[in-house]
Amino acid sequence: MSQAVIICANNGPLRVSGDFVIQDAQGNVFDLSGREMISLCRCGGSANKPFCDGAHNRNGFCSEVQARKLPPPPPKVAL
Repeated sequence: MSQAVIICANNGPLRVSGDFVIQDAQGNVFDLSGREMISLCRCGGSANKPFCDGAHNRNGFCSEVQARKLPPPPPKVAL
């Protein structure tokens, strides 16, 4: 399978395809039933979180995304 790719859809979800695993906070793996592409909710309105159910269309979610360079991460503090 190919490397995971995430596409940030304008006014919509995050589309994930390729070789990926999704886990809950306890480390349990979601059974994706053979899917190689899924959509993750960005609007917060999905009744099926973390997956998109199209709620962004009903609640007027607006967020346009453009690729950019992030600043370097802060230095790690030694303990």
